[in-house]
Amino acid sequence: MEGKRIAWAVTGAGHALEECVGMILEHEEIDLFMSRAADEVLTMYGLHRRIEESGIPVYRDEGASAPATARFYGRIYRLLVVAPATSNSVAKFVHGISDTLVTNLFAQAGKSRIPIIVYPTDLAPETLSFGPRRQPLKVYPRPIDLENTGKLRSLAGVEVAGGRKELMQCLAAYL
Repeated sequence: MEGKRIAWAVTGAGHALEECVGMILEHEEIDLFMSRAADEVLTMYGLHRRIEESGIPVYRDEGASAPATARFYGRIYRLLVVAPATSNSVAKFVHGISDTLVTNLFAQAGKSRIPIIVYPTDLAPETLSFGPRRQPLKVYPRPIDLENTGKLRSLAGVEVAGGRKELMQCLAAYL
């Protein structure tokens, strides 16, 4: 493995967010990249403080050109993880749209042939999730969202994690 670090991008998804943040904070070699929506959702879920106090490197979506993506060309990273990934991000990934920090990271990792793991929120026709106050929520992804998750599975260099356990297994190969 060429790069020493792991880039982990968080989108605006609340589903599995707390578990993903827990995984991020367990590993010293992770740099965190946050979309603008992730910044908002982390605050809603009361997780922002844990991240700030951890001292891990954090990169925010602050510019149109996403200069932090150049770190992939320097071979700093050996892996990109996008978890959790919203249906919006997944749709952009499969259609080649790179207009945010996270979608630019996805594109640049692919162009640099750096492996990518994505944990999408839309994996089944019905999902149990939890809101910011830990209230249970039933979510029913649209057929287009499930279709995009299927397309994501077919992209070269991309592994799709079907749940927390699978995400941990995929990640273990790079730790």
